Amino acid sequence: MNEGRLCIFGEVLFDCFPDGKRVLGGAPFNVAWHLQAFGQAPRFISRVGRDPEGDEVLTAMRRWGMDTSGVQTDPDRPTGRVNVSFVDGEPEYDIVQHCAYDAIESVSPGSDCPLLYHGSLALREEPSRRAAAALTAAGPGIVFVDVNLRAPWWQEAQVLDYVRRAHWVKLNAGELELLAPGQAGTLSGKQQFLADMALHGLIVTHGAAGAEVLTAAGDHLQVQPEPLTEVVDTVGAGDAFAAVTILGLVHAWPLATTLERAQAFAARLVGNRGATVDEPAFYRPFIDAWRLLP
Repeated sequence: MNEGRLCIFGEVLFDCFPDGKRVLGGAPFNVAWHLQAFGQAPRFISRVGRDPEGDEVLTAMRRWGMDTSGVQTDPDRPTGRVNVSFVDGEPEYDIVQHCAYDAIESVSPGSDCPLLYHGSLALREEPSRRAAAALTAAGPGIVFVDVNLRAPWWQEAQVLDYVRRAHWVKLNAGELELLAPGQAGTLSGKQQFLADMALHGLIVTHGAAGAEVLTAAGDHLQVQPEPLTEVVDTVGAGDAFAAVTILGLVHAWPLATTLERAQAFAARLVGNRGATVDEPAFYRPFIDAWRLLP
């Protein structure tokens, strides 16, 4: 990995619908996609199968200008897949097990990695857990954990261990309640979780109600979406929020600025169909306003 490059670790997969439609995603992939659009050239570390779906992932990444050197190819396991079905109009998700992203092999993050991002879904099997642990142990500047609890693919003790090894953690209020019962509903409870986990920062998202951030320095900031936000598709809103939060951390933006920009980008994204956008023009107003590129 080149010096100074962000390291994004975890799953890439396809959401597969009954009508045959497939949507490329996975939280780490979505975060890496956004960071690439913002000119950050992250290294995405994952694994795909030696199958047409794996080829499709690599083709999409190359078309978007992403570095594919961190994406391994598994000769036996298939590319990640989530089968989406509908029962009484409500979606149900079958996250296929033993996929390629469950067997990511260890790699070096480089000597000057400013930030390592990973979630929790890709750590459900031992090979990828070892790879993530090795990246964390290598000492990146910031470890950012994006909690993504999907039954039955998580165990409380394991997830709390990932959280304790992180500097910054993002999760939703429901996930916080699962990990720390009784603490999600009060400010003092969230502050206690922050202290117990020895975190630098804790981000708690509240869906349509926005998000809040607590820090070890005593900050507590909240942000809400603009009331006129048009909602088309909320899939990937949290990933968009995480990507811009990462920008704020590595560019040393003031915390309030980071939170406002993350919420603004997530609010813009939910006005579109899908978790990512493959039009550079979508990102251009944010790049210009935030002065990300010369």
